[in-house]
Amino acid sequence: MLKSGLESALQTVKAWLARQAPARRAQAAAELPVRAHVDAGGARPVRLMAFDQALVAVVGTLLALGVVMVYSATIAMPDNPKFANYSHLHFLQRHVLFIAIAFVAALATVQLPMTFWEKNAPYVFIVALVLLVAVLLPFIGKVVNNSRRWIPLGLMSFQPSELAKLAITLYAANYMVRRMDSRERFFRAVTPMVVAVGIVGALLLRQPDMGAFIVIATIAMGVLFLGGVNARMFFLIALVMIIVLGLFLAFDDLRRERILAYLDPWNPKYAQGKGYQLTHSLIALGRGEIFGQGLGSSIEKLHYLPEAHTDFLLAVIGEELGFVGVAAVIVLFFWLTRRVFLIGRQAIALDRVFAGLLSQGIGIWIGFQAFINMGVNLGLLPTKGLTLPLMSYGGSAILMNLVALALVLRVDIENRALMRGGRA
Repeated sequence: MLKSGLESALQTVKAWLARQAPARRAQAAAELPVRAHVDAGGARPVRLMAFDQALVAVVGTLLALGVVMVYSATIAMPDNPKFANYSHLHFLQRHVLFIAIAFVAALATVQLPMTFWEKNAPYVFIVALVLLVAVLLPFIGKVVNNSRRWIPLGLMSFQPSELAKLAITLYAANYMVRRMDSRERFFRAVTPMVVAVGIVGALLLRQPDMGAFIVIATIAMGVLFLGGVNARMFFLIALVMIIVLGLFLAFDDLRRERILAYLDPWNPKYAQGKGYQLTHSLIALGRGEIFGQGLGSSIEKLHYLPEAHTDFLLAVIGEELGFVGVAAVIVLFFWLTRRVFLIGRQAIALDRVFAGLLSQGIGIWIGFQAFINMGVNLGLLPTKGLTLPLMSYGGSAILMNLVALALVLRVDIENRALMRGGRA
């Protein structure tokens, strides 16, 4: 009888515990949100941040270093009669203004969901084409150094080729999503993109801006490849691009001279001409050695190295901060590019193909342009007229760089929302 009583009491306790289990689980969930997780070592809960703080920190570091180096590279420019009417803070103030405008635009961009950009990608591309045509009109476009690339807008001059980089990235990602079923059919999958890149390229080469065309063609080919276009087709497209560029160089004396100057910059024939920037960039980097001459101590920026605050900012960094400074910049860009690619891969793993391809396309843009700029400064590539992303002086470039990275941040935010069990 005692035994049966104990068994009955035990059954009653088990039933009570079973009834209490859902309430206990709900209380635990309230105390420990879904967005928190415990690491494998059993340590305290670690919060899953709502956005990639490391990515924002690296971008902020590059922007801050860019502000310092632009100021250093331009502080002596008013000594030149060409800039005699400018104050010593003129370029610094404008650069900070550009960053402020770009920051506001980035904040607005990150508020818009990826569905908005996927839906409107073709319209952004059309706007970019219209602006590329408009800049060629004499009463709209402004000519600087024999190139018609800028549209004056009061506070800043806008460069449509920078918008075209973002537009082709959006369009290529959108196109690959729409044509997923025809990725293995060469002409159906590739021809429309080749036509789009060809039109943009023709307009850019009219400015002329070969550097921007190379970046845009690389973005398009990269997104096609990552989107699943057959590798043989990809290399065939690359071969066609190389042939087109070869023909362009064959009939363009100015670009051909740049190639020859790059191959032998110290030749007296080029040292004071097309090779002048490259030779003085190499001199600046050579003077920097390991630890540099010290911040503000560059000699080459004193009217020897043209465009020291735009295309050749890395040379000033090398002279003032040495190999250590240049290596730090390279590591930061490598980390940034890698992180952007990882965010894109994560989006694709979550079945968000457009967001993933867009993020990876932006990674190609930032990484490849930084690579070209560094290669030019180090004498590894011919002069292309491309700025160092996030760092060089220039309103349009800073604006579009931050807008593009805001899109990547939005992709990351939506990825994290989905991983927490919510909606993008």
